[in-house]
Amino acid sequence: MSNNAAIVELSQTANKYRSSIVLQTENKYIDVKSILGLFTTLVGGHSYELHVHGPDADEAKKELASVFAKHNLNVTIVE
Repeated sequence: MSNNAAIVELSQTANKYRSSIVLQTENKYIDVKSILGLFTTLVGGHSYELHVHGPDADEAKKELASVFAKHNLNVTIVE
């Protein structure tokens, strides 16, 4: 089951940044800026990898990590 509040907050947060922000789960890669992509992917109990590359990547990683934690979603930030 999707967590609508988490999806909206993650997408809105990601869209504040110019960096490429991609969530990986198993063999799927989803643009975190896409609400539709998150709706089809983000479910509790799964673990995810977050890939962030670009000019403001460090700030984006920090803020997105806190959003994932706030919604109790298991994510690993890939450096």
